[in-house]
Amino acid sequence: MRELARGFPVGALGLGCSSMSHGYGSAERDDEESVLVVRRAVELGVTLFDTADVYGPHTNEELLGRALRPYRRQDVRIATKCGLVVGSDGRFSRDGRPDHLRSACEASLRRLGTDTIDLYQLHRVDPAVPLAETWGALSELVAEGKVRALGVSHATVDELALMHGIHPITAVQYELSVWAPQRKRDVLPWCRRNGVGFLAFSPLGRGFLSGTLTRDSLPAGDSRLRDPRFGPAAMRTNEAIVAGLRAVGADHGDATPSQVAIAWALAQGPHVVPIPGTRRRRWLEENVSAADLRLTEEDLRRLDNLPPTVGEMSWDGARTQPRLGLGHGHGRVPVQRQAHEVPTATGSDCTWHTERGL
Repeated sequence: MRELARGFPVGALGLGCSSMSHGYGSAERDDEESVLVVRRAVELGVTLFDTADVYGPHTNEELLGRALRPYRRQDVRIATKCGLVVGSDGRFSRDGRPDHLRSACEASLRRLGTDTIDLYQLHRVDPAVPLAETWGALSELVAEGKVRALGVSHATVDELALMHGIHPITAVQYELSVWAPQRKRDVLPWCRRNGVGFLAFSPLGRGFLSGTLTRDSLPAGDSRLRDPRFGPAAMRTNEAIVAGLRAVGADHGDATPSQVAIAWALAQGPHVVPIPGTRRRRWLEENVSAADLRLTEEDLRRLDNLPPTVGEMSWDGARTQPRLGLGHGHGRVPVQRQAHEVPTATGSDCTWHTERGL
């Protein structure tokens, strides 16, 4: 068990659920297997399950609600997100207006089949809305008992400080892995100083760090084909990172690269909870067992000195818009955005998730 913030204990690993509902087209989706993955995760001690209203859109929350229905509500922690919407053309936009967030929360509660969301996360800061208004509206949901705690994804440190001053942040969520360690320099220290948890998504590098991916294994339409980290030359060079994971694993009873990668994320602090995603029980069991892997200081030194990742991380580029930061309305950066209404379209080829790990 780990504590994201005081009074919010969770299992050492969470489960990212988004890839269960989209990312590979309907032929790759298997809702029944995904339900079994979630239920097996509960059996293995996973308590935190991460989703979002935009995943699907909407269908991932419905799937998670169905999968968790047999369990006592107090035994699991449901984390979902709001503030990011996807249109019928697959383009993302942000909506941090209080009215939208309230309606989004009500809709998520219905889809999840629960009265309270344990961790409600702002998926993206909306530069068109003062951040104090957005975060203040979310804090009202806590006061009303519809939400237990608040989190945020992809905010700047200045934005985190502003939000935390209005209402405590329980957890933040960013990409963190051996091949994407950048948040060790800014957000992780801030979390440590302020007693805030850190949900590490993509601890397996979108599946690359599992050592099972090849360029040819990525199907047409897979978003990784548009990511420079997965370009042919980049993948060949980045194999040195996987080789380093294998070398450390060999010193621990042939631990897999995935297990070493997850153990590295766990070693970044007692407030760090990796949330690898998968749609297969075999990978889930392998991932969860990484919680028992204890890396030495020498292991961590070796992993921290692996070659840097080749390829600019662009997986979030289509959804990352210029943002003002504190959202006070001065010197606002123009932002292209769609209508505020949540689209009703289903399906999109612009998803960014992998089967092995978010």
